[in-house]
Amino acid sequence: MADALNVQDAIIAVRDITVRFGARNVLDGLELDVRRGEILGFVGASGAGKSVLLRTIIGLVPKLRGTVTVLGTDMDAADGATRRGVERRWGVLFQHGALFSSLTVRQNIQFPVREYLKVSERLLDEITLAKLAMVGLRPEVADRYPSELSGGMIKRVALARALALDPDIVFLDEPTSGLDPIGAGEFDELVRTLQRTLGLTVFMVTHDLDSLRTACDRIAVLGEGKVIAIGTMQDMLASTHPWLRSYFHGARAHALAGS
Repeated sequence: MADALNVQDAIIAVRDITVRFGARNVLDGLELDVRRGEILGFVGASGAGKSVLLRTIIGLVPKLRGTVTVLGTDMDAADGATRRGVERRWGVLFQHGALFSSLTVRQNIQFPVREYLKVSERLLDEITLAKLAMVGLRPEVADRYPSELSGGMIKRVALARALALDPDIVFLDEPTSGLDPIGAGEFDELVRTLQRTLGLTVFMVTHDLDSLRTACDRIAVLGEGKVIAIGTMQDMLASTHPWLRSYFHGARAHALAGS
């Protein structure tokens, strides 16, 4: 279920994506367009394949069939240099942050820069401090190890690393999971502010209703391997689809509405 946009108009265009684990199609002919400059929330039942799609788009999970076009480039048809050039233009925040535990915050943030660019140590340090400031962390955090950070700080450092190469697109995989409601709300506000300030396109896998309500421009819903609905929060609330009604009108949704 893709938007009316064509492949050229969408910053990410997914067509007929099928991913199979064993005998089961986790994604089954899935289609989705992500518009430039939006925050798209991607939601579905636990185990439905939300993170699988994210990892398929960035090339970490092989697909049975289908195409992924990012920034106008067919990622399967592209040669190595072209693909690497596109990959430089996205950043990823994986579940639980996925920081390298043996590296300091400074080294974690610098890792993608060292991989793609040849710059001086002085510039690397300037980039590190700039990205820390961007996500609301003080300079002294740079020399700490992940084990010395709170859960919220880990998420912010992981976001700083995702922003290290000044990407056009940021992929967020359950960015608020494990955070308390205040920390989750602050992180949503941070993402929204960065998206507006930097002109980012954000693809956010989440189950957090508050994130969907406050941070996302549109929501895409995964069910039975396909996108079964896409639109604004108002569209989700107006839907008569049984799963959407259960999810967006359930007890958890009413609790949020009353908070």
